Amino acid sequence: MIVEKQLINAFLSRIRNGAVTIQYWDGTTVTYGSGKSGLKISFKSPKAVRAMLKNMTLGFGESYMDGLIEVEGPLDHLGKLVDENRSAFLPLIATKLTHLPSRNTRSRQKNQIQHHYDLGNDFYKLWLDKSMTYSCAYFTSTKVSLEQAQEAKRELLLRKLQLQKGQRMLDIGSGWGSLLIKAAQEYDITGLGVTLSKEQYEHSVAEAKRLGLDKKIKFELANYQDLSERSQQYDRIVSVGMFEHVGHRNQKRYFDLLQKLLVDDGLSVLHCICVPRETLTDPWIDKYIFPGGQIPSINHITKSLASNNFSLIDFENLRIHYAMTLDEWWRRYEKHKDKVIKMYDERFYRMWQLWLASSSAGFRYGDLNLGQFVFTKGLNNNLPLTREHIYK
Repeated sequence: MIVEKQLINAFLSRIRNGAVTIQYWDGTTVTYGSGKSGLKISFKSPKAVRAMLKNMTLGFGESYMDGLIEVEGPLDHLGKLVDENRSAFLPLIATKLTHLPSRNTRSRQKNQIQHHYDLGNDFYKLWLDKSMTYSCAYFTSTKVSLEQAQEAKRELLLRKLQLQKGQRMLDIGSGWGSLLIKAAQEYDITGLGVTLSKEQYEHSVAEAKRLGLDKKIKFELANYQDLSERSQQYDRIVSVGMFEHVGHRNQKRYFDLLQKLLVDDGLSVLHCICVPRETLTDPWIDKYIFPGGQIPSINHITKSLASNNFSLIDFENLRIHYAMTLDEWWRRYEKHKDKVIKMYDERFYRMWQLWLASSSAGFRYGDLNLGQFVFTKGLNNNLPLTREHIYK
């Protein structure tokens, strides 16, 4: 047995939960773990193993993108196998994770956001719902469509914001604009949405104008930090799927900004991916998917709220809802495989395929959570006594 096979055999032999069959480049196969294996990984070259041993997640991700690794069976089950055998895989993974503090700076944030979100609206239209909502949906049952679940998510967020007619709302990281547009339509508010994505900005502006809402709500292509130079305050501030891009070193700056922009007794909702405890950055995700991003911890967010005079009044974890959202995105993405390859190439297709599948596994089997934090600036004693307004 050559050294690459010896090394991979050493750590795969530690698998105790589930099973996986490995086919090596010389045609030999070995099944690791107990029980029947529904997952088969084929290593086409020892180069893939050497890359993984050098940097586990980056090496696997790039080898999969390059076709040096093939996976038979549900791709998300690979994430399940890793999550259920952390003691076997963690020594190889953790040593290559890093905070990458220099990656998330104000001067780089625009390019980092555009790397992901400016792939083209035509690409996202292939697999998002019709409203172009690129964040966790809210499934009131397992039978509703993605479109219905995203509409339910917007309704849930707006009820948690407790909007009233005439209030001014700020949406930090407004995406393709659907939440702010719905708020203006149903609650008669005015507002501002900011994004660093040119594609999102242009879509949002066009949609607001089409619906005759461009006098009530505005969208800007701007960094949220630019708002610190303005005197305008808001009754409600919401952020959906943006806080993951802030980075640990900028989290205090974010909450300092909210302290300045939110009126006294004002209410804010932070909707973001989070983990139970501090985590490090995955190098494959940082390089190919979300450069400069870092998933915040629930612990750090709650501490930051307390230290900035914010009162946490509600928290909900929509973990399974995000797994279901990703399952549907992934299903729609696979349906348009040929179009994606034509738009980009096979390597790009495999990259996003791996991203969607591993993310689904992360929420269903791993540490990934989707938190909705509702908080007020200072104490507000005039809020509803129950949560009936949220679920009525």
